Amino acid sequence: MTRKLTRRHVIAASTAAAAGSFVTPVRGAPPEAQKITPALIEGAKKEGKLAWYTSVDLPVAEKIAKAFEAAYPGISVKVERSGAERIFQRIGQEYQSKIYNCDVVNSSDAAHLIVWKRASMLAPFVPEDVAQHFPAAHKDPDGMYASWRITLSPVAYSTKLVKPEEAPKGFIDLLDPRWMGKIVKAHPGYSGTIMTATQQLSRDLGWEYFEKLAKQKVMQVQSASDPPKKLALGERSVMADGTEYVVSELKSRGESIEVVYAIEGTPLVTGPSAIMARSANPNASRLFTAWSMTAAAQQMNVDVGALRSAHALVTERPGRPKLADIKTLREDAAAVADQADAIKTRYTQIFKV
Repeated sequence: MTRKLTRRHVIAASTAAAAGSFVTPVRGAPPEAQKITPALIEGAKKEGKLAWYTSVDLPVAEKIAKAFEAAYPGISVKVERSGAERIFQRIGQEYQSKIYNCDVVNSSDAAHLIVWKRASMLAPFVPEDVAQHFPAAHKDPDGMYASWRITLSPVAYSTKLVKPEEAPKGFIDLLDPRWMGKIVKAHPGYSGTIMTATQQLSRDLGWEYFEKLAKQKVMQVQSASDPPKKLALGERSVMADGTEYVVSELKSRGESIEVVYAIEGTPLVTGPSAIMARSANPNASRLFTAWSMTAAAQQMNVDVGALRSAHALVTERPGRPKLADIKTLREDAAAVADQADAIKTRYTQIFKV
């Protein structure tokens, strides 16, 4: 059985493997913004491939990969999709074994990027669009990563099983006895979105909230994309967490599902992307990253993937509240980076999963 690595172990085990691969720039002096140039495209086509590790839902990841391949024929993208926590474990184990398969990484747990940066596992790269159109809160000051996607972790309900006037208004409402045996939620030990949401809710509502929720006979699933799908299948009436973009996509396809932006505030979840320092295909990695941050690619994230974007030129998805109009909880990736192992332990003790 493969031993799971804590974040502390990843830093300790991976720093030596990554050391010497690049020189980290001085804080406050990130590398210059990079355009997509003919030379970069030519270098990427010579490499001809890249491996993209991502925790975004597989159908979305595959659409993004195919769009890039269509834009740059001759360069293939191998999508390696799993839960963010599984990706984190996999990269840590690969680095321990001096295996460097991952070229570009995207995680729904922004804390992962902090851990990889501390371990010198990331290569500095600032796409032109990130430099010009992304707010400071969505890009690393040293140019190591930027928010490729944004989502929320809301409450939602099945409109076949729950009347709108009877739907929960927030997280505390889920503790009502009438929701006993009718709730589904995902796990922070698998999903980066749920890890981020769990940190925010435990900070703002206290662990007592989760202790009470655990008594509601909750269906426990893994990925943040799973709870909305369980609602669509009619297996549960409400979800305690999940990811907004899957709710939006299911609703757009006519599924009987409705989102609830909690009165307490909805967890905000950024999903940064970065290039690995040991990338075997550095040109293809830079081209893919630069392309993925353009206004056109980011707009596709919104239109096709139902994600949200930090790019200033991207318009919101029609029929959905603007992010600025939703009350959100404060994301604290640094706290998650330091507390993740303790959060997973506490959560598992409470839900006994």
